Order: sequence, then C-alpha cells, then structure tokens
Amino acid sequence: MADQSIISALVLGFIEGLTEFIPVSSTAHVLLAGHFLGFKSPGNTFAVLIQLGAILAILLVYFQRLLSIATALPSSVKARRFVLSILLAFLPAAVIGAMAHGFIKSVLFETPMLICIVLILGGIVLYAIDRLPLKPKYRDVMDYPPSLALKIGLFQCLAMIPGTSRSGATIAGALLMGTDKRSAAEFSFFLAMPTMLGAFTLDLYKNRNALNFDDVWLIAVGFIAAFVAALVVVRSLLNFVSSRGFAPFAIWRIVIGTAGLIGLWMVG
Repeated sequence: MADQSIISALVLGFIEGLTEFIPVSSTAHVLLAGHFLGFKSPGNTFAVLIQLGAILAILLVYFQRLLSIATALPSSVKARRFVLSILLAFLPAAVIGAMAHGFIKSVLFETPMLICIVLILGGIVLYAIDRLPLKPKYRDVMDYPPSLALKIGLFQCLAMIPGTSRSGATIAGALLMGTDKRSAAEFSFFLAMPTMLGAFTLDLYKNRNALNFDDVWLIAVGFIAAFVAALVVVRSLLNFVSSRGFAPFAIWRIVIGTAGLIGLWMVG
C-alpha cells in the first residue's frame, strides 16, 4: 500500500463509512472502488482496518444507550437477556469467520465479478422482502428473545460472501422472522459492534507482518473519512428506514452491481 495515493484512501474511507451500516455491502463498495482505482493492499487489509472508524462512530452515537444497558445488568433481567442475545447472534459469524478467514480473504475477496453478481441478487432479494406484507411481532430490540437473535446471527454468516452485506443479511433475516424495519436496523447496529471489532482484531493479527509505516498513514486517512461518514449515517438511518423502508437500498445495490459488471467488461 505504500505507493497508493492519499486521495484514494480518502475516497475509500468515505465509501466505507457511508455504506457500512446500510444494507448495500460496504466491503463490496470498497473492494470494487479499490479495483477501479488500482488501490491494492496485502490481503485487502485496508478494507477491514478502516472499519475501525465506522466502529468508533457507532460506539459514540450509542454510548449513552450502551452505558445504561451496562449499568442495568446487575438488576435487570431484560438487560441481561439483551446482552445474551447479542452474544448469541455474534457467535456463528465469529466461529465461521475464524475458521474460513483464509479462504474468504484469498478467494472471495479477490473476485470482483462475484461481488457484482451478489450485489444484484441481494438487491433483488431485499426489494422483494421489503415489499412483502409482513406483520411484525417485535418492535423493540430489547424484547428480541435469544432464540430469534441466534437465527439472525446465522443470517449474518451469509455476509462472509463479499457483496451480501452484513447489515443486509441481518436485516433481511430479522424481517422474515417477525421484526419491524426500524428495530431490525437497530439490532444490526448492536450486532455490528462485536462483529466488526472481531473482524478488525482478527485481520490486524493475521496481517501484522504485512503492514509498514506508510500503510499506517493511509489507514489513518481512511479511518477518519470512515468515522465522519458513518457518524452521519448512523444518526439518520433509523428515521429513514422507518419512513422509506429498504427499497431505495435494494435499487442502489442493483445499480452499483450492474455498473460494476459493465466496468469490468469494459476495462477489466
């Protein structure tokens, strides 16, 4: 990464923050943008490490909420059940991600055409789910039973395939299992915290010998851009999906995936 431009890192960081918490696959956007910008990093480490900016953004926005849950743990059954639910939802991706890390990074992350196709297919699925006449049973993430959370966590594992979208998989799974759109998006926020921290830690460890001083500066630029963009998205997303649903993001996915396929066909 040492010879890559600061501008590219800035653009990719902004894309990461803008897309991390919406169901369009930030990984797909960063990898495709990096491909067409000619931006390379060992094991695509940059794409994962700049996620720390997005992680810190959501931790900042939800700090008071997290603090209230933490302080209620000793006395509140509801708070303890919620924490258990998040841990159960995180578990499947943690296990599979650790076991299949090498294959995911060396094969799936290196296939731009697969990413474009998955973006399009995921967009079609998300649009169809958004239009289903579903009747929500759960409207508050604090009321999600642990069994429901575990099932949502299994859906999150689909995001191991770049282009699927971690938030998209969890939101789609949650909607199909009886949640409303706002709480589905919010649960994906909470689940993102341990999942993204785990992915960041694992990737940093796996690539600890591949990074150098120049990489750190590029990652710092991407980190700051991701933090600022994610801060804006997290503060506005719940109100947006409450009024507009997920169809705009489904269309976005289809457009980007199609444009990516055209770009690959034209320039490789």
